[in-house]
Amino acid sequence: MTALEWEALGLSLKVAVWATACSLPLAVAIAWLLARRRFPGKAVLDGIVHLPLVLPPVAVGYLLLLLLGRNGIVGAWLAETFGLTFVFSWRGAAVAAAVMAFPLLVRAIRLSLETMDRGLEVAARTLGAGPWRTFFTVTLPLVSPGIVTGLVLAFTRALGEFGATITFAASVPGETRTIPLAMFTALETPEGEQVAFRLAAISVAVALFTLLASELFARRLARRIGLP
Repeated sequence: MTALEWEALGLSLKVAVWATACSLPLAVAIAWLLARRRFPGKAVLDGIVHLPLVLPPVAVGYLLLLLLGRNGIVGAWLAETFGLTFVFSWRGAAVAAAVMAFPLLVRAIRLSLETMDRGLEVAARTLGAGPWRTFFTVTLPLVSPGIVTGLVLAFTRALGEFGATITFAASVPGETRTIPLAMFTALETPEGEQVAFRLAAISVAVALFTLLASELFARRLARRIGLP
């Protein structure tokens, strides 16, 4: 592997980890809201959450540009107030990856919440546990396999994100050029097929390692909490 390939791999892992980790708290909250509460506009919220799954990634990147770009609705305020910019930076790549992966994370957690035995929560409440204690000591452990599944899906989706990233954060070497963008660049250069092939092999290896590791972790976690 060349220095540029190591750079693309490291940047891809950095972007995917940050995108997944920062999405998790909000994903848990929204999944719980959609699974446990009825409120006006629930269908609208559900549609907005899943919108990145059906929109072209380039359209998602363009909407992020309108919202968080340097002249965007929120981006201009963030730049003036905190000096925080997303365009042409790894932070922008992480935001784009997080938005594209978010629906998969929410959906996995929501399905776990909807299928868990709520009688255990009721039992905890009758024994004197408050809502927050019940949530952290009963609900979260029971849905942890679903959370792990969602994290894996979100991480691998963030790792392979291309369309929204190149539209919103561009392809800047060492800053936003993740593996998919590096592959695209290699295929556009003369005799770049070997580089693209190595990057594709790296992507396959990282994805397989992530899936196998998550499967082992999920099995141990299920045994620990007594799930079949």
